[in-house]
Amino acid sequence: MQIKEILKVKGSDVYNIAPDATVYDAVKLMSDLNVGALLVMRDRKMAGIITERDYRNKIILKGRASKDTAVQEIMTTEVFCVKETETVDSCLQIMTEKKIRHIPVMNDDHSVAGMVSIGDLVKAVIQKQKVEISTLKSYIYGESPL
Repeated sequence: MQIKEILKVKGSDVYNIAPDATVYDAVKLMSDLNVGALLVMRDRKMAGIITERDYRNKIILKGRASKDTAVQEIMTTEVFCVKETETVDSCLQIMTEKKIRHIPVMNDDHSVAGMVSIGDLVKAVIQKQKVEISTLKSYIYGESPL
C-alpha cells in the first residue's frame, strides 16, 4: 500500500505554525488539534518540524519557558520526508530506524502533500491484515470473497 492511499482516507490537511511563534502557542495548537507534531512553515516552505519530543527535551528538561522561546529555537530542522508513492512498509522502516513518529509527504514540486504518523501507518497495516484474514477465511470455508 502506498502513502497516497492513506492520505485519500485521512485527508491532506497539514497543521503548521510559523517559526517565530512561541513554543507555548505550538503546544497549545497541538493540544487543540490532538496531534503530536506541527510542520514549521516559512513563506509556504517547510523550515522544520516541532514535536512533543522537542518540547520535552528542549524546553521542559532544560528549564526553559515556552512562552519566551520561539519555535525556531527548538524545532527539528533535519526532517525526513517521503513521496506519496512510498510504501507503508518503507515508511515504517524509516520511522523505526530514525526513531520518529511523523513524516511529511512531499509532492514532486517540493510542496507538502500531507503528513502521516506512526498511528496512521499501523492503522493501515491492521486494516490490510483484516482484509487478508477475511479473504483467507472465505477461501477456506468456500464462501464468496468480500
